[in-house]
Amino acid sequence: MRKTFQEFLVACTFMTRIPIPAVPYKPGVLGCAAKFFPLVGLAIGLVAAAIHRLLSSHLQPQVLAVVLLTYLVLITGALHEDGLADAADAFGAGWSKTQILSIMRDSRIGSYGAVAVTLSLLARFALISNIASARLPEILIAASVLCRWTSLPLGFLLPYARKGEGLGDEVAGHLELSTVAWATLFAAISVGAVLGRGSLSLWLITISLTAISGLYFKHRIGGVTGDCFGAANQITEVAIYFYEVLRS
Repeated sequence: MRKTFQEFLVACTFMTRIPIPAVPYKPGVLGCAAKFFPLVGLAIGLVAAAIHRLLSSHLQPQVLAVVLLTYLVLITGALHEDGLADAADAFGAGWSKTQILSIMRDSRIGSYGAVAVTLSLLARFALISNIASARLPEILIAASVLCRWTSLPLGFLLPYARKGEGLGDEVAGHLELSTVAWATLFAAISVGAVLGRGSLSLWLITISLTAISGLYFKHRIGGVTGDCFGAANQITEVAIYFYEVLRS
């Protein structure tokens, strides 16, 4: 139980900026902690839903969307936005695997990255603003869980494109089937609990985008990096909001 709890704390430390008591870090622990990515997403989504319920009667939808977006970015330290920016710069400007990985390693943001993050924020603002208020808390929770689940199949099925560098190397190509199965079961139960049968459509969107992203990453660089995880996360979140606006 102590080992499991420490893995959960590692997942929280990696995916959020919540102050967490220091946990002794051991090589490979992040791969074990990955099973808790959807659980961390659930916690983030529940807080977002609470913010909505607390403020929805006092703020206009557009203002509330700004508050929710600010929370979602700050709670993760813009982790996924950073991954999206790096991936957009790399795949947009790089032609070969070597070029792509070199650009990803560069901490500076380029034109493709700036545009990608801007569009992601604008899309989420517009979509969250237009989701029915009564439905939004459930969608925030489901999207938060599912977009973080995408890292599990990508990390299980694809190798790490840059050997021996970065924390992503502990996830990509090193996940056990039991880790993916546990995380998938938890995600399915969580999303099913808030959306019921409506969760099937969101799962179809999530799985489809994960598969398309994985095939693209495999084709371009032969695997994935941590930035690829972040990009898939952001694309999935936007797609879920977009679907919800369309269906309403």
